[in-house]
Amino acid sequence: MSVVLKDALMTFHCKGACPHDSCFLAIIRGFRNGAIYGARIRFPHALVMTFLFNQGTLREKIQGIFDATFQHSRNLACYVFIYKSVRCLLRHIFNKNEGWHAFLAGFVGAACMFGQENPINSQINMYVLSRAIWGMVRTAEKHGKISITPTAFMMYGATVWAIVLYLFEFQENTLQKSLIQSMTYLYNDSNKWPTDAKNVFDWFRR
Repeated sequence: MSVVLKDALMTFHCKGACPHDSCFLAIIRGFRNGAIYGARIRFPHALVMTFLFNQGTLREKIQGIFDATFQHSRNLACYVFIYKSVRCLLRHIFNKNEGWHAFLAGFVGAACMFGQENPINSQINMYVLSRAIWGMVRTAEKHGKISITPTAFMMYGATVWAIVLYLFEFQENTLQKSLIQSMTYLYNDSNKWPTDAKNVFDWFRR
């Protein structure tokens, strides 16, 4: 039955417009891969962050982990679905592959799935933003517009950390909650030593 269904779906072939044999199968496969990848990425992160920093009962923590994993998995799966659908549509309309096809498809997909402000989308968008900026820098270097020297990379890293630490110390409410939690643990909680510690080992276990 599965072979018959696959053969039927393969009849929706691309006639050379796309790099795959069937747009339908490629889109469905992309949706599936997005769901799996989103769950793989979010679950361990949510698990660690929830049990390290979040308060509440065990049931509330488990529910929070499930909700975050589901939202990340769903959003990424739907984004891939929309992106590949628009990309295939544009390829078939113009019968060729253009750079603006990917740009427009990415824009439409992100507007639908990552356009709502919430903790999960904010984190994903910031992650992608940093990669996009670095990719544009590398593109400029590739075309001879700029030169990335060891000193330039050092200044880049130093500037990023300088800005984020300034914001944390003086404009904390402008940063994302998960980043604030991590930085509070690193820089603020380390100012408080346990007064009831029995030995030096207790200082490092708390």
